Amino acid sequence: MQVNLESSWQIGPVEIPSRIVLAPMAGVSVQAFRRQGRRYGAGLVCSEMVSCAGLRHRNERTLGYLRIGSDESPLAVQIFGSDPETMAEAARMVEAAGADIVDINFGCPVGKVTKTGAGATLLEDPKRAVAIVGAVADAVETPVTVKMRRGLGNGSRAALELGPRLADAGAAALTLHPRSAKQMYTGTADHGLTAELVERVDVPVIASGDITSRGRALDVLEQTGAAAVMVGRAAQGDPWTVGEIAGLVHERPSREEVVAELLLFMHDTVEEMGEERATGFLKKFYGWYLGRGRFPKPFKQELVRLATVAEVEERLLAAAPGAGGHLERLRAETPSLEHTTLDLPVSIYAGG
Repeated sequence: MQVNLESSWQIGPVEIPSRIVLAPMAGVSVQAFRRQGRRYGAGLVCSEMVSCAGLRHRNERTLGYLRIGSDESPLAVQIFGSDPETMAEAARMVEAAGADIVDINFGCPVGKVTKTGAGATLLEDPKRAVAIVGAVADAVETPVTVKMRRGLGNGSRAALELGPRLADAGAAALTLHPRSAKQMYTGTADHGLTAELVERVDVPVIASGDITSRGRALDVLEQTGAAAVMVGRAAQGDPWTVGEIAGLVHERPSREEVVAELLLFMHDTVEEMGEERATGFLKKFYGWYLGRGRFPKPFKQELVRLATVAEVEERLLAAAPGAGGHLERLRAETPSLEHTTLDLPVSIYAGG
């Protein structure tokens, strides 16, 4: 029987209003991105991963990741590191900042993370992985979750062996992206492995990997018995895919609607991290929004070369004059940013 994607579910005491989770993505999952995901039906949104060492040393740029808006709940803040005590300290800071869930990254395949003994490396170091989850779970009252890959090498089943031990150590839910660290994002996600993990643990499992449409989401939930799906790369510059999965969007957006959504995202990003940082950060989003045949490729390249966000906005409105009306409606429907914790100046926000 198919799971209703619009039904609520729980991680510990935290109620999540839909079965769609917006993935934590480095350099992407800033506050503006998370707020957009919530508007399009994501029940749970996640921060990009935050260095526990950076939090321990009170690094200003790292602390900036803990700025949480009042409209983001439920929100998971993801931390990474390899030392149980440092991870526990970071978790306490995340809880104090107002996060609803502390998520632990055991899945990042990037070398600068794995070489420190963090991320996906911990899948092959089960004793340390269990110690980290136990320390974090003991340190906070909020639920603790873990995001994993299947293992380091292709064909690894490390996540299946480790998953039950993490649940026993205090993990209230597990997310599995069933690719290996070696695969990165190539090939396909093996959700047969997800189904096996569901059978082995008594906590909710979130299925991550290749969730690109409502049909695919429903198929994965039915095949695996997972509690929810996680949408990642498919949401980059395309919140309408999240909306389609959530049953809120039934047709592809017009050029004017695409430009209006991009402009709102640009405005929120500038408010979030300041003009200087936003100018560089936004460049990758132009291609994501304006691709998929929506605009000619040279137009995206033209925007990337512009020096200011204001110039980009002017050019976008010239290309799609009707976007202005759509933008005004979006602004009327969307509350302004309200930061509720860690009253840090925008200049030190590490959004990008």
